[in-house]
Amino acid sequence: MRKLSLVDWMFALLAVAVVAGGGIMVFARSAPPMQHQNMGAVVPAAHSDGLSDVESGYRFEPVTTPGTRGTAVPVAFRILDGTNKPVTRFLDNQTKQMHFFSVREDMFVFEHLHPVLDGDTWRTELSLPDGGVYRMFAEFVPLDTQDPRHPVVLGVPFSVPGDTTVVPVPAPEAGATTTDGYTVVRVDEGQPKPMSTHALRLSIRAPDGKPVSSLEPHLGANGHMTGFHTMLLSATHLHPVELAGIPLDNGELSFQAVFADRGEYRLFLEFVHGGKLHRAAFTVGVV
Repeated sequence: MRKLSLVDWMFALLAVAVVAGGGIMVFARSAPPMQHQNMGAVVPAAHSDGLSDVESGYRFEPVTTPGTRGTAVPVAFRILDGTNKPVTRFLDNQTKQMHFFSVREDMFVFEHLHPVLDGDTWRTELSLPDGGVYRMFAEFVPLDTQDPRHPVVLGVPFSVPGDTTVVPVPAPEAGATTTDGYTVVRVDEGQPKPMSTHALRLSIRAPDGKPVSSLEPHLGANGHMTGFHTMLLSATHLHPVELAGIPLDNGELSFQAVFADRGEYRLFLEFVHGGKLHRAAFTVGVV
């Protein structure tokens, strides 16, 4: 029997609360879309979020766990099925079989990578400039999934010893500036609510202050965004609305978001412009 994760208990309690109030909540599943050809609405559904290393019959098995600072710290892992057999083939999810994230608990250090398969083991390297408590996540879509819009996300903690400079998570704000001068401003209205679809609209301005009219393809779309709950360290994947190559209306980029819990999320946006990958981070409050 699989051990219940924190998210399992939270959804169980939520279901009891809703039924007690005289209603029934149904977590529906969306129909499988064509790969990046039909960016339909994301249907709110219970899904894995990296709070556990076991979910949906899969297990994250660390092989090489990062434990030191450096610019190229090796990390390796396997994804095992219910029979402890390594799984080496998944559906493409934004053009990649495997997305890998590493985030420090204060959200100040973040990486998004795509490991390379070596036999039955996925390998990559992390840049870990400072010590602290981290969590790493593997995100993939099983070949036999009935719900490709909700990938499996498995996570395990790790720590880097030594002195750590903890950086407070910024409060929810309207805009954020990347290190290379691009400004990203959130222009959608209202605050997202738990387990409800919310359209996040982001205005991107170049270093000269002008709206960015078009972006270069990045992972099969105009951009990629991942978020993490700042207290739980749970992960949430946000789905891009615009396909790669579609011009931006007034420099705005849109994502469909479903946040599982109340609280603050730190979101990391990645986009390509001028032949270079850019990243912006900002905080969103869910009430």
